[in-house]
Amino acid sequence: MKKPKTLQQAILYFSNPDNCLSLVSKLRWPNGVVCPVCGRKDARFLANQRKWQCKSVHHHRQFSVKVGTIFEDSPLPLDKWLVAVWMVTNCKNGVSSYEVGRALGITQKSAWFMLHRIRLAMQNRSFIKLGGRGKEVEVDESFIGGAARFMHRDVHRRRITETGTKDKTPVIGILERGGEVRAAVIPNCRRHHIEPKIHINVNRGSAIYTDALLSYQGLKHQDFVHGVIDHAEKYVDGRVHTNGLENFWSLLKRGLKGTYISVEPFHLFRYLDEQVFRYNFRKLLHDGMRFEHVLAHIFGKRLTYAEVTGKLATTPA
Repeated sequence: MKKPKTLQQAILYFSNPDNCLSLVSKLRWPNGVVCPVCGRKDARFLANQRKWQCKSVHHHRQFSVKVGTIFEDSPLPLDKWLVAVWMVTNCKNGVSSYEVGRALGITQKSAWFMLHRIRLAMQNRSFIKLGGRGKEVEVDESFIGGAARFMHRDVHRRRITETGTKDKTPVIGILERGGEVRAAVIPNCRRHHIEPKIHINVNRGSAIYTDALLSYQGLKHQDFVHGVIDHAEKYVDGRVHTNGLENFWSLLKRGLKGTYISVEPFHLFRYLDEQVFRYNFRKLLHDGMRFEHVLAHIFGKRLTYAEVTGKLATTPA
């Protein structure tokens, strides 16, 4: 059977455990199975256990394809994992842990943990900078939290002040027109937090378009072509606008508000990674290509329940 391109084909394909094992093992070991402990390439397959056994005598000589992946130490079989990867990768507005739990016949708690591990595979920590001479880059900030128009009067008075927002999480987005978007959580929107993110992600000489936030004013003195659009007056001035990022923010907030409902600031960067992935790979020919891209990045990554629940403090790179 050919690799699936649609959800219907994926359900049929992954109903066969042999297809699941073959797909993941070939992605992980394209040149043959390798022992993750000693590196030997002649491990024996144990069909009854669906594991391999290394011919050298050492600890953990028996290993499965899950070892060293986001699936490690999970009792759930690959057929459930791969369907979950397909769902979260290809649902435009995200998919809730309750829906995944019902679809796979597992608890909501297990589905919630699964989704966070899949988001780890969706992370893009590229060192390649955006933009360059003749390229246009949009930079914009946004605040994630309850919409002011839906707040009770007392909550509105506490959280929305004359000097800005309180109790909302600021995020910054950087979009190369015709290219990819990147987003990150920042402590606040002051210059010393925004400028380093721009220098890390954007090549000097790029044309950078921002709104009139004072934190961007220093860019014109740092080898950037800086264009400013004041949203109090208009939203477009020729090539100068941030509408591309406004589109990305609307997609992000639609998923957070409509699907995930309430997201803790501690986990927000994971949901950003998820939406950034979908945006950057939205033009692929079919869903199967997005699925395989995520599956190719599950190796060498690990997220424990202690980390995801905050019992072991971690910070995103």
